[in-house]
Amino acid sequence: MSVQDVSRNGVLAVQTLRNNIMASTVLASAAIMLSSLIALLMTSSHGGKSASYFVIGDRSDLGLSIKFFSILVCFLAAFLLNVQSIRYYSHASIVINVPFERICLNHHQQHLTTEYVARSVNRGSYFWSLGLRAFYFSFPLLLWIFGPIPMFSSCLFLVAMLYFLDDTMETGWAVRISDDDEDCGDDHKELGSQNGA
Repeated sequence: MSVQDVSRNGVLAVQTLRNNIMASTVLASAAIMLSSLIALLMTSSHGGKSASYFVIGDRSDLGLSIKFFSILVCFLAAFLLNVQSIRYYSHASIVINVPFERICLNHHQQHLTTEYVARSVNRGSYFWSLGLRAFYFSFPLLLWIFGPIPMFSSCLFLVAMLYFLDDTMETGWAVRISDDDEDCGDDHKELGSQNGA
């Protein structure tokens, strides 16, 4: 692999991380905006009076407050999970740009390997997935306002939808990284020979 290919892949990796950060930022912003809206509806005295004829189940003020509070907690959890995702993606985008020569020469930075960057990206993806799940879980809670039957129907639809959406491939690229100084030095020699070629 030439140096030009390495730099092109590095730029592509940073752009991909930037896109993931932007996606997490949009979800976090939407979650905090919806949390503010739900909090406003909770404090409003006219929240459930106008549309009470649409509600099938419990119409008491306590029941409505519990429903709104559950939705608020769900959106706050989505916000916090997406902020954690942004944190890991940002960390990975900084670490991925550390020059390889600096890592091999400095023995205190031997833990900054490809495996370490991959762990940061995987953790960011994990928190992003959990934040998205919190958004999915908010739909049954929103329909719970109108009664248990719409909530149950939404739960069935959500389970069926997640059954088809949650599809992962077991096969993938097997990356084996060794943290030994000798391997780091050998890789450094290979990189230097490619630079000279």
